[in-house]
Amino acid sequence: MNALWVIVSASFVLLLSVASIPLLNNNGNYFTYLLNWRSSSFLSEVADLLVTNGTIYTSDEALPFADSMAIRNGRILRVGNYSSIKELARTWTKELNLDGKIVVPGFIDSHLHFIPGGLEMARVELRGVNTKDLFVDKIRKAVANVKQGSWLLGGGWNNDIWGGDLPMASWIDSITPHNPVWLTRMDGHMGLANTVALTLAGISCNNENPNGGAIVRNNDGEPTGLLIDSAMKLVLSHIPEATVYERREALKRASNHALKRGVTTVVDFGRYFPGASPEHSWADFSDVYKWADLSGNMTTRVCLFFPMETWSRLVDLMSKSGRVLSQWIYLGGVKAFADGSVGSNSALFHEPYADDPNNNGLQVVDLDGLYNMTLSSDKFGLQVSIHAIGDRANDLILDMYASLPSEKQIRDRRYRIEHAQHLAPGTVARFGEQSVIASVQPDHLLDDADSATKKLGSERAERGSYLFKSLLTNNAQLAFGSDWPVADINPLKSIRTSMKRIPPHWEKAWIPSECLCLEDALKAYTISAAHACFLDKYVGSLSPGKYADFVVLSTNSWEDFATEVNADVEATYVGGSKVYSIKPEDKNE
Repeated sequence: MNALWVIVSASFVLLLSVASIPLLNNNGNYFTYLLNWRSSSFLSEVADLLVTNGTIYTSDEALPFADSMAIRNGRILRVGNYSSIKELARTWTKELNLDGKIVVPGFIDSHLHFIPGGLEMARVELRGVNTKDLFVDKIRKAVANVKQGSWLLGGGWNNDIWGGDLPMASWIDSITPHNPVWLTRMDGHMGLANTVALTLAGISCNNENPNGGAIVRNNDGEPTGLLIDSAMKLVLSHIPEATVYERREALKRASNHALKRGVTTVVDFGRYFPGASPEHSWADFSDVYKWADLSGNMTTRVCLFFPMETWSRLVDLMSKSGRVLSQWIYLGGVKAFADGSVGSNSALFHEPYADDPNNNGLQVVDLDGLYNMTLSSDKFGLQVSIHAIGDRANDLILDMYASLPSEKQIRDRRYRIEHAQHLAPGTVARFGEQSVIASVQPDHLLDDADSATKKLGSERAERGSYLFKSLLTNNAQLAFGSDWPVADINPLKSIRTSMKRIPPHWEKAWIPSECLCLEDALKAYTISAAHACFLDKYVGSLSPGKYADFVVLSTNSWEDFATEVNADVEATYVGGSKVYSIKPEDKNE
């Protein structure tokens, strides 16, 4: 029996050896291949960073909270308790001990204008200016540092916080006799030009209002210097284009600012607004974003939306490159405008403005043209996003979305409405019924509570303004953003605003029934925001396989955080690497 066993064993070994000859002669040794395979499999389950001893809010319903997570090559390997994570560590694995601090996914700002925000950081800052005298003094000081004949640019002013009077060219003409000046209102839908700029642009009492815009005039018919929506292009076309260098520097400033606030992904709608050239977005894509990606200067992930009138160019680009250009740049879709803003009395309403009875706002686009562009964009698989603020504008866009021909096979379109600030009775339910994403900006309500009450009337404003809770209750999906530079990038502040809804100088909440809880607000800045731009496979939650983008907060009490949101960003990580720290000595770790 033993002799038979020896013969059989020897025969098996001989056969195995013969069968292995092709493997031995084909690109190396079979046993080396086997060893490498085992090593590769072994290493794939080894973390290069463990994040431990914290309260990790994942935004993943499968496991909402954990105390540890493992990261490898910039992606999340495992999330759970420490005992299940520690087995992935080796001698070279680093460990980040959170000392009980709260961690949340990297925030996603669902609506901003990244390069314009970075450019504005280097210009005259008028945000928060609360008197005419301070407004004028800011311009006086700024023009002293500008070469004669050069444009003085700035923005962020809000007439509502100094009493409501709109600025006029006459305020600043005497201190700017040799420089054209252009100063945009905080909402980007109105701007002030001085007389030098008006003259350069050829604007006088003889000009007619362009379609979708207005030249504000005094009682004598003379332009006051204010231009609304598409009328702004009369001046904008004369302002020298920002250089490539200035725009690249603006991207760096914007990225650093975002990371400081815990924002790791942004949805960028570019330098595009009524009156602006649609070419700006494409120039920034080519000259700034592609350069930054190739040169290693990208530090935040961006999802880019382009002007809808250029939809065919985006289709061509996507057909060649796909939607994911790199881990940093994603192609989102197209954007158009339906109306203006409440602050500029150009948001489109069913009823006229209470303080302007002959004005219902502006429809800044031809609906037939918008329908045809939307139809073409949707046919080629582009995500469609449309700016609508007034109640009538929102109804018009919802009607248009509903009228688009459906396919036999339902496609995941994820239509978006940007802002959705004021909704008519019954409109809230349509967002959920039609699966339209409401891309909203909580901090706008801080500026609009007083002005909307004045411009719409108290009852009308409270009935339909910033209906966050109602939208969620009616199965709509919220995506939070800032609209920077209209409002600052500050997710923690925006989350608190959505939970408290207390405007400056108010003691009580504005429409308290619309207040959100912390988890709903966090989801709107993380996983829901990722879903809203088709990035939920990559970011938005701290789930295995996704990028390890996360934020360490300064508090270790979830109860206090859920009540007051009294925390700061202590550190921001992108792909498992620290890119911001409140502690200067930690920034380069």
